[in-house]
Amino acid sequence: MAGGKIKKEKGKPSQHTPYQGGISFHKSKGQHILKNPLLVDSIVQKSGIKTTDVVLEIGPGTGNLTKKLLDAGKKVIAVEIDSRMVLELHKRFQGVPPSRLTVIQGDVLKTELPYFDICVANIPYQISSPLTFKLLKHQPSFRCAIIMYQREFAMRLVALPGDKLYCRLTVNTQLHARISHLLKVGRNNFRPPPKVDSSVVRIEPRKPRIEVNQKEWDGFLRICFNRKNKTLGAIFRQKNVISMLEKNYKTVQALKISQEGSSMEADNKVDFSSFADFIDDQEMEVDDDGVDDDEDEMDVEDGGANGVQSEFKNKVLGVLKEGDFEEKRSSKLSLQEFLYLLSLFNKAGIHFT
Repeated sequence: MAGGKIKKEKGKPSQHTPYQGGISFHKSKGQHILKNPLLVDSIVQKSGIKTTDVVLEIGPGTGNLTKKLLDAGKKVIAVEIDSRMVLELHKRFQGVPPSRLTVIQGDVLKTELPYFDICVANIPYQISSPLTFKLLKHQPSFRCAIIMYQREFAMRLVALPGDKLYCRLTVNTQLHARISHLLKVGRNNFRPPPKVDSSVVRIEPRKPRIEVNQKEWDGFLRICFNRKNKTLGAIFRQKNVISMLEKNYKTVQALKISQEGSSMEADNKVDFSSFADFIDDQEMEVDDDGVDDDEDEMDVEDGGANGVQSEFKNKVLGVLKEGDFEEKRSSKLSLQEFLYLLSLFNKAGIHFT
């Protein structure tokens, strides 16, 4: 219930589930309140909240989790978009001083978040991706976030190389944080129950951060995960990929960006401002399970018609061979292997922005 864009289904009336206090929950807005007190206790326990912690709660609803967070931490900052829920929170915790509880009414995606040590959130599933990257952008970095996601989304975040759900979203989030699965939550633990099960995950920002140019990293992963189960050799033989990389290569050479120790050093810092360019399509890479490399409808060979392009293609494939990546697939590469491959391309003067 923290905010985000709500997609309305045409021809279907909005669904409301009555609450004993007179509040109706809106399924269309992702309002699903935790009703199992044992589950609430478990989430708080697994959060590892210290008595000195400032806790950010996203989507507090009627305050079932908020109460437990207040008992565990020093202060709770609750962000809630629904004015009815905000009123309910003020009623329920009217005796709690502002030094211990601050309620912010607004869309969490548009709200400038204050300092916090730990985040605990039961969020509308439709804002999962943008909220995750907003948190990863937050400075100063927090200790950890405990977030309830739709189960499939959660399993994408914690997937390992070779898992079916391993994707570009997986690698992008794991670049910036260590992510672990805490517990599975059945749909019947909510009022009203959602259509799918959920999972709680723990997100710990990496300290120190892995230094990478985010725009180049994203461009690199977009190519690698275009057909994640094809060999990298087949992917990087595609005409459109070769043409794009060659254009970048010529631009770099024309600008004579050869002093990587100076000018490139500043460029290679993490640039979180580019998150907005890719958070909406993190799961859009094509799942080509069972498709052989020679069955792809995309044109992958240049036929030797362009000698210059053939020469550059050999340069690209030479990088893959140098790192022994030509026969490997993105679906099975680790984060460290992706970072190493990108470094090999950059070393050869090949860039992805």
